[in-house]
Amino acid sequence: MKFIVSSSHLLKELSAIAGVLNTSNTLPILDNFLFDIKKGDLTVSASDLESTIFTKIKLDKSDKDGNIAIPAKLLLDTLKTFPEQPLTFNVSDDNFGVEVVTDNGKYKLAGHNGNEFPKTPELESPATITLTADILFNAVNKTLFASGNDELRPVMSGVYFELNSDNVTFVATDAHKLVRYRRTDAKAKKGAAFILPKKPSNLLKGLLSSVEGDITVKYTDTNCYFEFGQITLICRLIDGKYPNYDAVIPKENPNKVVIAKGAFLSSIKRISIFSNKTTHQVRLKISGNELSVSAEDLDFSNEANERLTCDHQGEDIEIGFNSRFLIEMLSNIETENVSLEMSAANRAGLLLPAEGNDENENLLMLVMPVMLNS
Repeated sequence: MKFIVSSSHLLKELSAIAGVLNTSNTLPILDNFLFDIKKGDLTVSASDLESTIFTKIKLDKSDKDGNIAIPAKLLLDTLKTFPEQPLTFNVSDDNFGVEVVTDNGKYKLAGHNGNEFPKTPELESPATITLTADILFNAVNKTLFASGNDELRPVMSGVYFELNSDNVTFVATDAHKLVRYRRTDAKAKKGAAFILPKKPSNLLKGLLSSVEGDITVKYTDTNCYFEFGQITLICRLIDGKYPNYDAVIPKENPNKVVIAKGAFLSSIKRISIFSNKTTHQVRLKISGNELSVSAEDLDFSNEANERLTCDHQGEDIEIGFNSRFLIEMLSNIETENVSLEMSAANRAGLLLPAEGNDENENLLMLVMPVMLNS
C-alpha cells in the first residue's frame, strides 16, 4: 500500500486528535494511530477505549484501500521536524513495516496490523441536536472546572448535559461548588440528559476553541458523538443519576452585593496569599456599602485585609469562602460587575454576572461557605 500526503496537513490533523492518547495503555495497540484508506480518503483514529477521535484527510495520491496502525509518538515527533513537503508512505502488507520517504531521506517505523485496533462503537437510532461551536465551547469552558475528582462519585466527575424543548442546561459540581450554564437559544426536539466524562470534555474544549459553525451532537444512553469539520469525537457516557442540583440552589437571597469583578478578583488573589494553606479561607465582611476582604494564618502570624466599595442591599453579613473557588469562579465570569447573593453565613452563596452580556445566556455559580473562626 502506498499513499502521498502533505507533511504540515498531516501534522495539524494528528496534533488535533493526539489529546486522546494515554501515556500508559493496557492494550499496546492504543499507542498507535490507525490509518484507514478508502477511495483516496485517509481516516486517522486515536483511542483510549473510553473515547475515540478521528479525522478525515484528502490524500494527494493512493494506490489502494487498506489500513495500518502506526506508532503515534514516533510519528508525531518526526513530523514536527519536517518542513512543508509531500510525504510518501510505503506500507508492507507482509510485516506491516512503514517507510516514510521525503525529498532527502527515508524513515522506517514498525507498524502493526490495523485490524487489531478497537472498532468504533456504532450508535443505534441516536437522538440529535445541533449546537453552535460557540455555545458548546462556552458551556464546557465555564462549567468543567467545577466538576469533581472523587472516584467514589463518578457522576460528579463530568459535565451534565440537560437538553430540553425550551433550553439546554450544562451543570458541573464537586459538592463544594456548582456551576449552571443555561442557553435559551438552543433547544432539543426531545428531552434528554447525560453526563459527559472529564477527559472528552477537556478534549472538546481544546478542539472547539478554534472552530466556528455548527456542531452535530448525537447521543444514546451509553455513547455520544460530536461531529464538526473533519473531526468526530465519540465517547462513552458516565452511567448513573446526576444529583438534583436545583434543590441545592438557594431561592431566597436577601443579601445582595454588586461589585467590580476586576477589583474583587485582584483583592482575593492578594489576600489569599496570607490565608491558611489548608483551608484557603478568606473572610468577607459586608457592612453598608463597604466590603472588607481579610485572611489570616495563625500558624505563621500572617494576616491581610482590604476594603472595597460595593453596592449592597440587605443586612450586614460576615461569611467565609475558600479563596481558590472564588478565584476560579470570578475568572470564568466575563462581565464588568458581579453580583454576590447570600441568605446566611452558613448557607451557599451565589455568584452571578451583574449585567447580562447575552440575553440568551444564563450563568449561575454556587459556592459553599467555610466556617469562620470567630
